[in-house]
Amino acid sequence: MFEEICPSTLLPFRIGGDKWAALVLRCLEDGPRRFSELRVPLARVSPKVLTQSLRTLERDGFVLRTQYDEPVRRVTYELTGLGRSLLEPMRLMCAWAEDHWDELLDARES
Repeated sequence: MFEEICPSTLLPFRIGGDKWAALVLRCLEDGPRRFSELRVPLARVSPKVLTQSLRTLERDGFVLRTQYDEPVRRVTYELTGLGRSLLEPMRLMCAWAEDHWDELLDARES
């Protein structure tokens, strides 16, 4: 899902309103992460776009942003219950895209 050529990039629908939201959700699957930790697997996403995706996911209730002020200011992002409930449907959508890869490519090329 994190490779440039991936069936998920051909999905005709989006989660969270942008093309990176699903990847952000997958990055948070194993627990809270800081922004800099998300930048490693999401290196193709600019910091500005990643920030926008996180804000949208937070606004929609999929991601919780927690700010810690002491002793050093830091912010973490984690999935909410609502966000976690999207993981299985996302797996199904990715499997569907893999099964229909050739058809999706043909449709895009025509």
